[in-house]
Amino acid sequence: MVMIIGHRGGRNLWPENSLSGFRKLKAMPVEGVEFDVHLTTAGELLVIHDPTLDRTTDHSGPVAALPAGEHRNVRLKDSDGEAIPTLEEVLEIFRDGTMELHVELKAGVGHAAYPGLEAQAAALIDRFGLAERSILTSFHEEILVEIGRVAPHIRRLSSFDRNSAERLGLKAGLSTMLELSHIVAVEKSLLLAEWDAITAQVPLERLGAWVPNEEADLKLWLDKPIRQITTDRPDRAVSIRGAEA
Repeated sequence: MVMIIGHRGGRNLWPENSLSGFRKLKAMPVEGVEFDVHLTTAGELLVIHDPTLDRTTDHSGPVAALPAGEHRNVRLKDSDGEAIPTLEEVLEIFRDGTMELHVELKAGVGHAAYPGLEAQAAALIDRFGLAERSILTSFHEEILVEIGRVAPHIRRLSSFDRNSAERLGLKAGLSTMLELSHIVAVEKSLLLAEWDAITAQVPLERLGAWVPNEEADLKLWLDKPIRQITTDRPDRAVSIRGAEA
């Protein structure tokens, strides 16, 4: 069975990376949740996708520049006044249960790495006893290397898209990501276009697709013998998988 992972908590259903969305996703029959983590200069781990506040909140500027506690005054757009969650708050929601936690460790403005992000995130995951259910993810080789150094007991996932293929080369890039991670999640259009080449290199049980959302796309990928799909519409994915069972 192909695992269904809710991308940014299922962002096409409710505000992305929101506590309300995470709670709703937890009630669905899916296998995992994906969300993003940034580190502020004040040392707080915040769950938000972009390195800036502009797109998803009522504030602007770099996430990293938020003073300690200021995230509580930043409201998520299209929400009922929700603030940016902390990683601790999100882990608390998923502490109980069986869902995998796909925790993407982000880079800051200009793709600058956050010193210490990997160790701090891993330490908090360990504190909650969630290492076995967690997967730390990144597009960036240096972040994956650092995860392996500071938290070798936590699985790693590398995200791979056309930019990755152009920067590293398809075959060489996949080889690098296979060495650095347990799972390789490939952007769906690249995976479809290069299916034969990619599946000749990446074992199917270590391969994922992101981000199919439309019904035809979801059906296509749920019928493939891969490990997982990561989707903004977990409701559709669950419905399609149930109809085919």
